[in-house]
Amino acid sequence: MIIYFLRHASAGESLVNLKKDEKRALDKEGIEQCGYVGRALAATDAQVDVIISSPLKRSTQTASLVGNEMGYEGKLQIDAGLRPGATFADFRRLLEKYARQESIMVVGHNPNLSQFLGTVISESGCEASVELKKGAVARVDMRRSSGTLQWCLTPKALRALYAAAVESSRPNTSRK
Repeated sequence: MIIYFLRHASAGESLVNLKKDEKRALDKEGIEQCGYVGRALAATDAQVDVIISSPLKRSTQTASLVGNEMGYEGKLQIDAGLRPGATFADFRRLLEKYARQESIMVVGHNPNLSQFLGTVISESGCEASVELKKGAVARVDMRRSSGTLQWCLTPKALRALYAAAVESSRPNTSRK
């Protein structure tokens, strides 16, 4: 199974009131980040059978925007195993639920999403240190109970790659 770990994009500052914080939407930068991430994944022909998101608004928005850019036509799945504060046991149950899928994308929050990523790529079952920045995406190829990190890209790197691709596709208008 291929798992794409996607941390929700930029959504401004956390709110003290947890109920209000759950409804916090992406900011302008976060919406742009989703475009870069989705277009980069589409350019690599990344296909997912299902996208699973934390129920919090900033995650569902990230999942929807990135999914649209990738051409994902399935229904967005919501799972509490990706909420802030979810445990690795919760994440394992999520993986078991979708075990028949070839490729999934999970969209959630730090610190737990980075911890889940670090745990699945560690051979010893301890946690490898991997920090997912807001809007970052990592690809892990899973085999049984452990995975191999294929790549991890930040929105800043994806924006630079996108800009370079656009620049290289422009016709050269200089004459010699």
